[in-house]
Amino acid sequence: MELKRVVVTGIGSLTPIGKDVPTMWEALLAGVSGADVITYFDTEKFKCHIACELKSYNPLDYFDRKEVNRLDRFTQYALVSVEEAVKDSAVLEGAVDKDRIGVVWGSGFGGINTFQNESIEFYKGGCVPRFSPFFIPRTITDICPGQISIKYGLKGPNYSTSAACASSAVSLGDAFNIIRLGKADVVITGGSEAAVSESGIGAFSSMQALSTRNDDPKTASRPFDKDRDGFVLGEGAAALVLEELEHAKARGAKIYAEMTGWGATADAHHITAPHPDGVGAAAAMRLAVEESGMKLEDVVHINTHGTSTPIGDIAEPKAVATLFGEHAKNISLNSTKSMTGHLLGGAGALEAVITILSVKNDIIPPTINHFADDPRIEPLDFTFNAPRRREVAFALSNAFGFGGHNVSLAFRKWS
Repeated sequence: MELKRVVVTGIGSLTPIGKDVPTMWEALLAGVSGADVITYFDTEKFKCHIACELKSYNPLDYFDRKEVNRLDRFTQYALVSVEEAVKDSAVLEGAVDKDRIGVVWGSGFGGINTFQNESIEFYKGGCVPRFSPFFIPRTITDICPGQISIKYGLKGPNYSTSAACASSAVSLGDAFNIIRLGKADVVITGGSEAAVSESGIGAFSSMQALSTRNDDPKTASRPFDKDRDGFVLGEGAAALVLEELEHAKARGAKIYAEMTGWGATADAHHITAPHPDGVGAAAAMRLAVEESGMKLEDVVHINTHGTSTPIGDIAEPKAVATLFGEHAKNISLNSTKSMTGHLLGGAGALEAVITILSVKNDIIPPTINHFADDPRIEPLDFTFNAPRRREVAFALSNAFGFGGHNVSLAFRKWS
């Protein structure tokens, strides 16, 4: 069968450096860090006191009190970002076949705050267990696509994906396949996470995964820097409207970029550490380029997974250098986690949105907080400390996750 072409016609985001896409994009180009001291809870007993929280987020700005009580923060964030993307795309305006619109959403943790708080209340309750009737609907990861479909009356394919920090990148890949195969005309996709909590900070701290640069939060996330000491936990959401090309053209939709392919592999190596040579990461990027019908030499930009962890930041550049050879030096890499923090299951979607904006606008946001080169890292162009203007005709966005999951998404300029 002839595969359909897939384009991006709407984007939305809710992030620690902006409550919508334009604000976030401006902050990225200005090199603004979203990291600060945690305000959600008392961190005195924790090793890590910092995170990229959503600034001045008030759920009552978006939902009534009843809705707030029924929705965990990760679902709230999803609905906020989707509303922006849907309005941006105008896909639901006028006559539309909602049986042909699906939702695929990614989250690594789901309602971790609800689970934590309900467990605390249970142990406080003594011999009489008391649980909210919304405990399960607030916690399960697939509630996001369910809530999105209910809000907009969308009856196409509907489910969630979970692959740790690659969760929402897998969502985009699945959404892409659904449209290519003709099973839907439009898929709303993305990811969200709300893990800045006692359990989230405590669990990652016990793994020694988080930065403990508590006295200088703004410079704590240091991807590819010699003195990096772990990632900074972030929260938020990003949403994309993926649409079949002819469907988009027929309604006169604006098009940000074309999604042309994706690759997914497993390291089969370790539960948390990447393969030291980046073998799986390289394979995922190669598959994304091949599926796009492009050559390795066509890749201009890669938004890396780049978490600011000691091992991961060595493996990914090694994968790039191995796969692309001499061309690797011509590719502008960056890690926008240096500003947004690590959104875990929402990171893949957020960084796909950012990559798409780079393709559309021919500008690459910086990797901030670089102070010293690490001799163990391949000497590539990481777009350190200042944005880069260059034509970005074809780009990749990488997302990797605990368990050895590797995903690379490919986007091409639309003209």
